Amino acid sequence: MRHVKRYKELFEARTELTPEQIKWLDECTRFGNWTLNPQTGLVDVSGDFDCSSQNLTDFKGVRFGVVTEHFYCSRNKLTSLEGAPQEVGVDFNCSSNELTYLKDAPQEVGGDFDCSSNELTSLKDAPQKVGRGFYCFSNALTSLKDAPQEVDGDFDCSYNQLTSLKDAPQEVVVSFDCSFNKLTSLKDAPQEVRGSFYCSGNELTSLEGAPQKVERGFYCFSNPVSESVLQALYKKMQSGMSWPDAVVTEWDSIESGEDKAMLAPYNRTLSSDELKGYQALARLKRRSI
Repeated sequence: MRHVKRYKELFEARTELTPEQIKWLDECTRFGNWTLNPQTGLVDVSGDFDCSSQNLTDFKGVRFGVVTEHFYCSRNKLTSLEGAPQEVGVDFNCSSNELTYLKDAPQEVGGDFDCSSNELTSLKDAPQKVGRGFYCFSNALTSLKDAPQEVDGDFDCSYNQLTSLKDAPQEVVVSFDCSFNKLTSLKDAPQEVRGSFYCSGNELTSLEGAPQKVERGFYCFSNPVSESVLQALYKKMQSGMSWPDAVVTEWDSIESGEDKAMLAPYNRTLSSDELKGYQALARLKRRSI
């Protein structure tokens, strides 16, 4: 048997683990063993623990302490993380459940923390530092308050209801993805991204606040202003130019009237009559989106 203590020994230690819980722990522990601390009642796992895709609504009354490797509880029906491990050595994955909050989530995660595809409206109680990536995409977040500020991998908050990037981590080692939200600007975006930056599928008419440094790709399709124009303007900004100056410099090379309509408010050289005309066109475009 994979567990270290036999049921008799657990009974003698006056624990409350049932035969069903012991069987479940045995079945889900991978590449290691589990042990029970009789003083705390917490189960520690030396190895992986995988209870994904079991239609679980809870952890069968088991409370975990430390898991040295991965802990997977994705694709269940969890509405709470009560009993989840306090510390995970590598990845913690609770994606594709029915979570509306992260209370009882582990606060120490050595690898990825993945809470994507739930019903979260807040990141309260999320770990403040993760060893690699943080994934909270496909939720109902309206704010990044309480997001971790130290991310040594990807940060993915795409497919939410964000209107602002306030409280986003300011340095992301790999990629940052805020695609398919409701952003109208990139104010408060991280200023250094060592991988790619994704802001597609938003309502961007300005790149003010965009990262000063992106080492790989900058992706911005499916916004009111076309991707080709936004990327041309972003290149100007990377050379040290402000957003309004970039718009003025590129104005004559922008062929689409709709693009100009969206960018007109940032062009300080337009007369009041020209600006009014573009604003009228912009209102028509917004109604058609």
